[in-house]
Amino acid sequence: MNARPVAIARGARTNVALLVLLSAAFSTGWLAFAFATAPARWSLVLHAVGGFAIIALLPWKSMIARRGLGRPRGGRWASVLLGVLVLISLMAGLMHSTGLLIYWGPLTAIDFHVGAAIAAVPFAIWHVAARRVRGRPVDLARRSVLIAGVAIAGAAVAYAGSELVVRATGMPGAARRFTGSYEAGSFQPSAMPVSSWMFDAIPQVDRGEWLLQAGGRAWSYDELFACDDRVTATLDCTGGFYSTQEWAGARLDHLIGDAQGATIRVVSVTGYDRRFPADRAASLLLATRFGGRALDQGHGFPARLVVPDGRGFWWVKWVSAIEVDDVPHWFQPPFPVQ
Repeated sequence: MNARPVAIARGARTNVALLVLLSAAFSTGWLAFAFATAPARWSLVLHAVGGFAIIALLPWKSMIARRGLGRPRGGRWASVLLGVLVLISLMAGLMHSTGLLIYWGPLTAIDFHVGAAIAAVPFAIWHVAARRVRGRPVDLARRSVLIAGVAIAGAAVAYAGSELVVRATGMPGAARRFTGSYEAGSFQPSAMPVSSWMFDAIPQVDRGEWLLQAGGRAWSYDELFACDDRVTATLDCTGGFYSTQEWAGARLDHLIGDAQGATIRVVSVTGYDRRFPADRAASLLLATRFGGRALDQGHGFPARLVVPDGRGFWWVKWVSAIEVDDVPHWFQPPFPVQ
């Protein structure tokens, strides 16, 4: 049998498998970002298994890449950059999960993991379009499916083994929350990290001029600060940390009163906003204090939303208005685009 057609067929199957695995890893990673409750754990398990499967295919992909680099064709730099970004994302994910590298300067390993993955998307789309691989019936043959199943099972075993090693050796990764986040500054407000979603910069809000528009009236800072509803809740940031604090302020059902509508829209002075079902008003808190002290600018002064069981991007900071309307709460991007 001619070795070249066999090599080409194996290369095509490797490329198809990598495309499927990269797509699955990207999707399950974002799914995990969406939840701060138990379902995130299962999506993270699938995410990690997919990552180990990608690593297992790298030796075969490296041989394909060497053959490709030996042929004169345009766009090779984009393919190389795609490979570099995928490797950065994989390595950063491993560093975070083991705890060998959590912070690198002002950024976290998760920032590199996610940032590299997002940056790789346009290059991956280009690569698929420019290096098109045609699917063939044989790719779904029983033998191919069996091999794929064995590969996934092997990746699952490798992931389970890595978790056992992390716990048995007492590596920092053993302390991760089910979302993959590490504890930081719980019940110690001064030690709680400051973070914002994407490019939402910290504004300078004047206490004397700030007013909260809610329930058909304007609330001054002093009026809101006098409210003393309390909840102990965990802020689980997509940047890779979580912090549990006692938050104090006013429940949203107290602020909106008898306003009628299906949805609550919480708006920041920066323009950032999130929507919630109106029946959740009693479980949401607009906090002015945490741990017995007033919020500082970085943590949302003068007021920030507390969303128990919601990831950090739901916790709107620097709130200026709470509106009630009939726009469906799901009529918004699952992740903010502001």
